[in-house]
Amino acid sequence: MNILLVYPAFPETFWGFQHAIRFIRKKSAYPPLGLLTVAALVPQQWEKRLIDLNTTNLTERDLEWADLVFMGAMAIQQKSAREIISRCKEASVTVVAGGPLFTAQHEDFAEVDHFVLNEAEITLPLFLDDLDQGNPKAIYETSAYADIQKSPAPVWELAKLKSYAAMAVQFSRGCPFNCEFCNVTALFGHQSRFKTSEQIVFELDSLYERGWRGSIFFADDNFISNRKYLKNHLLPALAQWRNGKRGISFNTEASVDLADDDELLDLMVKAGFDSVFIGIETPDEACLSECNKKHNRNRDLVQSVKRIQRGGLQVQGGFIVGFDSDTRSIFERQIDFIQKSGIVTAMVGMLQAPPGTKLYERLKREGRLLGDMSGNNDGTTNIITKMDLATLSEGYRDILQNIYSPKNYYRRIKVFLKEYNPPRIAVPFDIQRILALFRSTMRIGIFGKERFQYWNVLIWTIFSRPRFVPLAITLSIYGYHFRKVSESKPC
Repeated sequence: MNILLVYPAFPETFWGFQHAIRFIRKKSAYPPLGLLTVAALVPQQWEKRLIDLNTTNLTERDLEWADLVFMGAMAIQQKSAREIISRCKEASVTVVAGGPLFTAQHEDFAEVDHFVLNEAEITLPLFLDDLDQGNPKAIYETSAYADIQKSPAPVWELAKLKSYAAMAVQFSRGCPFNCEFCNVTALFGHQSRFKTSEQIVFELDSLYERGWRGSIFFADDNFISNRKYLKNHLLPALAQWRNGKRGISFNTEASVDLADDDELLDLMVKAGFDSVFIGIETPDEACLSECNKKHNRNRDLVQSVKRIQRGGLQVQGGFIVGFDSDTRSIFERQIDFIQKSGIVTAMVGMLQAPPGTKLYERLKREGRLLGDMSGNNDGTTNIITKMDLATLSEGYRDILQNIYSPKNYYRRIKVFLKEYNPPRIAVPFDIQRILALFRSTMRIGIFGKERFQYWNVLIWTIFSRPRFVPLAITLSIYGYHFRKVSESKPC
């Protein structure tokens, strides 16, 4: 049996870093971790190929070779997924689809032959058994959650690692919180399920043996949800594993209450973590109550961010406008918060309602849904907002124009670097990163409209925080990408 694993293309997006990774001659930010794990769940004797449309093209020869096309996707990849399905149908190739997009919206994809929904560790073996018997069903789904300590390691040899800017592994699934707009718990539940440190070390060894020497993203819903295991097992194991290995760094997602746990923060930094994404969402207490973001309430969020930065982790932040409780003042408050906190990488989006969330169900009852969400921070929403949509769109546009203007963006880099206090910085200087220095100097420092701010920050960093010069250049490249993306927003 020939299995073609196809990963749909992402549109231009903040987290795609499409404009930034060109400086280091990479094609995509991360490999398709889910499909590489699925590849490990199918029979070893089957032939398998990976086509990631973010790094390569899907050819007619690929479709002629395939007996089955396995496809996983998120909401943001919906357009590309539909194009792939159409091509498969034209080529008379059977399509098997799973992942968050199809788990939430499989009714919208009538051309798909088989849906393997929810967690593949449970549903894929059921499909494979029926396929072996010659009688596969149209839909496989479950309300149970997988024991991921039995989950296999991804089949890394299917991916061309050199095409990616970073790698990804997953330690845990699930989140203890219950934010109204988030579909994580709808997909993976509230109970944190985690792999053993031995599993993670095995996956990291596999990457290292294949020559990987860069950043590795822990693709967890909330990395710190099982603090006891982290402190006693995983983080010490990661610190030991990294000992003597140059060029490896980690990053992940966590909740803002990481700021309250000095021991955990210190262990993460010692283990090699240098940045963390945190869902700040909004500085408004009423909005935090509305969306049930309890762990962000009744705290000085700016100081929480700074404590994490001083502890040695760069904070990347997610922000939302469009809550029912938002007033016109929220736009200026969001700008002010982002600038004061020194969150250089700030992802701001309009509120969207993913299927399966409590927000979706509430707005459905209220008759306030406007079809499917885009899944992208593209200035669109699938809800009827309490605030006039024209006012909301204008305010959203103003936030992006302010925070990613050269003046404010480079000012935030300084605010951040003044607070940032990791024990050491070890940026791998391979040939592409050295060339990225020269490319950024040319494209940003000479020809870019931000060239004056670029040199101001670079010179300041050289004299004030010299060990952060590579990081300052990286953040400058990120800023170039963010401005390109924000300028293309339809709003």
